Amino acid sequence: MESKYNKNSLAVIIPMYNEEIVAAKCIDEVQKVLKKIKQKTILIVINDGSTDATEKIVLEKEKRYRKRLVVVTYKKNKGYGGASEEGIKKAIKLDYEWCLHMDSDLTNDPKFIPQFIKAIIPDVDCIKASRYIQNGKVINVPFFRRFISFVGNYAASFLFNIGIKDCTNGFRMVRLEKLKGIHFKENNFSIILEELYYLKKRHAHFKEIPNVLTARTNSLSHFTYKPKIFFDYFKYVIKSALLF
Repeated sequence: MESKYNKNSLAVIIPMYNEEIVAAKCIDEVQKVLKKIKQKTILIVINDGSTDATEKIVLEKEKRYRKRLVVVTYKKNKGYGGASEEGIKKAIKLDYEWCLHMDSDLTNDPKFIPQFIKAIIPDVDCIKASRYIQNGKVINVPFFRRFISFVGNYAASFLFNIGIKDCTNGFRMVRLEKLKGIHFKENNFSIILEELYYLKKRHAHFKEIPNVLTARTNSLSHFTYKPKIFFDYFKYVIKSALLF
């Protein structure tokens, strides 16, 4: 059956919570890249209950970029997971075929967006950026964070058993048809693993492309290493291992 979606059309989803320092630059940099892509594209910014000037900045950008930028805003903070789900719903409603999740701090470099599009083949449903394959690397990230990520991903890769080495990287592109009807439970960064679990459950096919991850330099990360985060991550690793 032929998909109703525009072929290889792409919605870039970026949640923002109190990102007044980087919001304008992030939108401008992504738009520079999207402008050069021949496929139909849009940037969806989720203003996740910001209490600073983020809302004002992104709404001004929406006026400038018109149909190339859509802003979804609400007053109560839903967290990274909740904001990501809102972006997915909006992209599906607008009939895009793919969604690409990015962070607002430009640690996910927009220059990699065309690489995701080049990696599209008919039988692939999820393309993950990977720090742990050839030509992938991490720059300026503290050793403790790199160590935790490497060990965690080694275990997750083995137990998910879907052929990818960087399970926790949030820089990923997903065929929206595979996400339709899913109600995500996680409102934090563990939605990345929850999404992977549902994709495996729906027999999705995966692919990785090399990625260079950098650390924030001019703003604070909203990710914290709390016991609940580790539990939320690895419960989906275990659930995934028990699927087949």
